[in-house]
Amino acid sequence: MEKQALANQILIVQQNSKGELIGPDGKVLTVPERWSFLPAGDAGVTRKVTASREYWRVEYRKGRRTFSAGIWAPTNTIQQAQKEVQQVRATDQYRKKQNYAADRREKLQAAYETEFCSTVEDFLAFHPVHQELEKKLAIAVTTHAVPVGSGTVARTQMIPVEERAARAVIAWMRHQTTAYDNLKIARVKGERRTVRRMLAQQSVELLANYREGRLIPENCPLKKALSKI
Repeated sequence: MEKQALANQILIVQQNSKGELIGPDGKVLTVPERWSFLPAGDAGVTRKVTASREYWRVEYRKGRRTFSAGIWAPTNTIQQAQKEVQQVRATDQYRKKQNYAADRREKLQAAYETEFCSTVEDFLAFHPVHQELEKKLAIAVTTHAVPVGSGTVARTQMIPVEERAARAVIAWMRHQTTAYDNLKIARVKGERRTVRRMLAQQSVELLANYREGRLIPENCPLKKALSKI
């Protein structure tokens, strides 16, 4: 009776190094009979299975974020969901809808790339004598920051695009014009943030040379980084 009651519950579980499932109470769980694992990745099937209200979701943490590895659920529920989704996806109406959605995403992405690149140029505001490098830097930052799934600040909607562009430039310069990637930073709370703030100030001062139209030496970290692109 206890196993049946547990099976009918919606649980969030973790998996330990031995591959065992750990419940919310910290105890090892046994997967109910005639259950199967559905890996994360197919949102359509997963939604149908979770709509049955009988599943265990396997979650794991990566950094500060929590991800789903997939769900355990009755095998017949998973198979039925897969069959129904497959039938829907085989229709002409579904294919047309998917093609339309893909075209729309591509257009939106292209528009955002153009907007973001222009916003980066506005942030850089280099003197006319350095306009060529301004465009090259704007393209480099945009290429790195805007791809879907890049996880960069450019993909967030939480802050204005002007702030996204400014942060993206500083982040690009931190990795391309400083020794940040090779620094050994002490594991002290706030130390990494302090180092990043210091490097950001260096980048701001470097950009000022280009904004003021100064003569830039050939060994300038920014000029050297852009010459490799």
